[in-house]
Amino acid sequence: MSGVRASQPVQIVSIAMIQYVKDSFEELKKHVTWTSWSELQRLTTVVIVFSILFSLAIWGADSVLSRAVKFYFQLIS
Repeated sequence: MSGVRASQPVQIVSIAMIQYVKDSFEELKKHVTWTSWSELQRLTTVVIVFSILFSLAIWGADSVLSRAVKFYFQLIS
């Protein structure tokens, strides 16, 4: 006989995937400790502030280096 029967392995994989998703949701419900809403807001604020500060530092360094490279090329031309 020629041909490949893939229906059974595919069915086994899909059953295993469904069980994995069910187990994952159960784990999230019963065993994960979630942070409180106030703690989440505080940590989000800290991340936003540091992201803004870091982006400003990168922008400043980029501006200084850009001017330095431009000045260098004006000197050699």
